[in-house]
Amino acid sequence: MPEIYHIEIIGAEAQGGTILQRLSVRTNSFEAAKERALRLFRRARVPQSRGSDVEAVRVLNGAGYELFSLSVRD
Repeated sequence: MPEIYHIEIIGAEAQGGTILQRLSVRTNSFEAAKERALRLFRRARVPQSRGSDVEAVRVLNGAGYELFSLSVRD
């Protein structure tokens, strides 16, 4: 049964650590949402990307509980 996961891209702490991008994904598995979050994180970290520096990405379930997070320090 499909679930909704929320992926949040978080900016650098020096810039306030705010949420830069939020994406809702409907998928059958947590692993698919996690892979999507990792792809978004890698794309946001490339030198050619514009905008604020990305510090972390996290995946939340539909209830708002954090299931996965990855930081540039990990």
